[in-house]
Amino acid sequence: MMRVLVVEDDSRVAAALDAALCRHGFEVHRAAGAAEALAAPPVDMILLDLNLPDGDGLDLCRRLRRDGAEVAIIAVTARGEERDRVAGLRSGADDYLVKPFSMAELVARMEAVMRRVRPGPRPAAQIGDLRVDLAAHTVSRKEEAVVLTRKEFDLLACLARDPGVVVPRERLLIEVWGTAWPGAGRTLDVHMATLRAKLGEPVVIETVRGVGYRLATAA
Repeated sequence: MMRVLVVEDDSRVAAALDAALCRHGFEVHRAAGAAEALAAPPVDMILLDLNLPDGDGLDLCRRLRRDGAEVAIIAVTARGEERDRVAGLRSGADDYLVKPFSMAELVARMEAVMRRVRPGPRPAAQIGDLRVDLAAHTVSRKEEAVVLTRKEFDLLACLARDPGVVVPRERLLIEVWGTAWPGAGRTLDVHMATLRAKLGEPVVIETVRGVGYRLATAA
């Protein structure tokens, strides 16, 4: 179970995040400021508000990195200007999420960050006659190579990690394009159509209308 520290001085926001994250299976700890955050027990990830009563969240982020903390950090803040996002990432945050946001986007970003900072083994996924080598970035079907672009491979890899499981559109957009902007949905659909065409018949990527896509378990 992933341990998460929510650093947020607004008790209502912190309580809402706490409840929602617990429903998603996370172990949640809370801190109302920088001092409490520094005294908190070890966690896997910190969701860090930048407007704290006893200091700036960026200073706390820089201190954690300076002290050698290997914890994943996502800045969760109302500061949405480009200069703020750049400052947050340069201060040591692994990602930057602007309020308001959906829980689907937050959880997808948390999962994506953890995969980056703590990559696990990347074996080849075999689904029927489809083979996706996650380490070598190669794909074959019926033992014949399938040539994909980087984006197409990244899309397929997201699905191949959990065959048969529906992957929400928001998660695909975040993992492949780094955004959950709804306007990017058309780009996702175009890439998915091209990927399907390259993989050939029968279709192995199923659309779950209004939710996302999944890789069929019998390709």
